[in-house]
Amino acid sequence: MTARIVVTDQAFGQVRHERAVADRFSAAFAEHSCVGEEDTAAAVRGADVVFVNFAPMTRRVLASLAPGGTVIRYGIGYDNVDVEAARALGVRVANVPDYGTETVADHAVACLLALLRRLPWYDRSIRERGWVTPAEAGPVPSFSATTVGLVGTGQIGRAVHRRLRAFGFTVLASDPYATPPQGPEEGPELVGLRELLGRADAVSLHAPATPETHHLIGRENLALMREGAVLVNTSRGPLVDTEALAEALRSGRLAGAALDVFDPEPLPAGSPLRGLPNVVLTPHAAFYSTDSLDALQRLAAEEAARALSGEPLRCRVA
Repeated sequence: MTARIVVTDQAFGQVRHERAVADRFSAAFAEHSCVGEEDTAAAVRGADVVFVNFAPMTRRVLASLAPGGTVIRYGIGYDNVDVEAARALGVRVANVPDYGTETVADHAVACLLALLRRLPWYDRSIRERGWVTPAEAGPVPSFSATTVGLVGTGQIGRAVHRRLRAFGFTVLASDPYATPPQGPEEGPELVGLRELLGRADAVSLHAPATPETHHLIGRENLALMREGAVLVNTSRGPLVDTEALAEALRSGRLAGAALDVFDPEPLPAGSPLRGLPNVVLTPHAAFYSTDSLDALQRLAAEEAARALSGEPLRCRVA
């Protein structure tokens, strides 16, 4: 029987790697722009391999796949896949966790440096007022006198740390699953989350979205952060309580924030974050570069080839 490969949705502009793997296995191939459960279920009916970006992979959708089917999520997170239902239905699920590590780290550090050097404030002030004095931005410590706290020490967190070391920052990290580094690479100082929030001038989030991390940065933990600290989130939107963050930014308790991910997403038109001058907003773009997108689709296609060949999946999550 001819295998069937389906792309439910994608934002990359082309699917040459996916088509190539379909050609290699003489599989039927279909590409869609699914949004809701109903159209996704119809699109994947009888599919052996499904590539999914943001379409909802609910129990109903997963039940539409061919027996023993495989879902491959473009990217690191797989919040839109009902993993428990997949296990119950015998559907394998894989992600692509390592396609854009360096690119996301670049974006996170770029945001952090811009906030610490008050670049958004200077730019806006010159446009609105004609000119300002540097001191009007308030205190701007040197990087060597600045402490950065990383919440999460996975691949991206470690890549961010490597970049920060070159600038002379003191770096702390909090991760309940981390152990002190072994070998030649010196890691950040590991501390508890409360200590990190109390010591850091800047906090960058690199943790997964789980029930335990939901609104990790909420009113209680925001109150622990240093007066005038900045926050960067290139990880997952649900880590941050948007309303609580907006309050902290409006009051001046936090000097600024740079956010690439939101909850919900896209960022609603009425979100209080849109009107705050001390917030840098990017459209879930931290992963984006020509090289990282190509790597994402290539690695996803290689996973599909393993699925169709009956080989173990490289990055199976269910």
